[in-house]
Amino acid sequence: MSIQFDPNKAIYVQIVDSFYQRICSEELAPGDKLPSIRDTAHLFKVNPNTVSRAYQEMDREEITFSKRGQGTFVTEDLKKIQLLKEAIAQKQLNELVLYMRKLGYTDETIVEALKKTVKELKE
Repeated sequence: MSIQFDPNKAIYVQIVDSFYQRICSEELAPGDKLPSIRDTAHLFKVNPNTVSRAYQEMDREEITFSKRGQGTFVTEDLKKIQLLKEAIAQKQLNELVLYMRKLGYTDETIVEALKKTVKELKE
């Protein structure tokens, strides 16, 4: 797992985003154990404190939970995972619509462009 960090966004947030993507795509299933902080730090080539902050953030948002001495695990609450997936998708859609509006697209042309793209990607 490699990541190209965006210098305009905190690294721990990008690590959280990476794990959330893996959880939402079911690459990490409910109840799966996350790699240790040290292993994740080595994988991303970052300071373990940065990974620790990312893990704390995921625990705070209840997408993961930590068991002392055992590690960090993906929540088994499927509703929380579904809500996370919907929130991420909504954020991406909002950014797309706002960007297209900046380019001068009307709402109608945005909808048509989206329909066209969905159809083309199906084929």
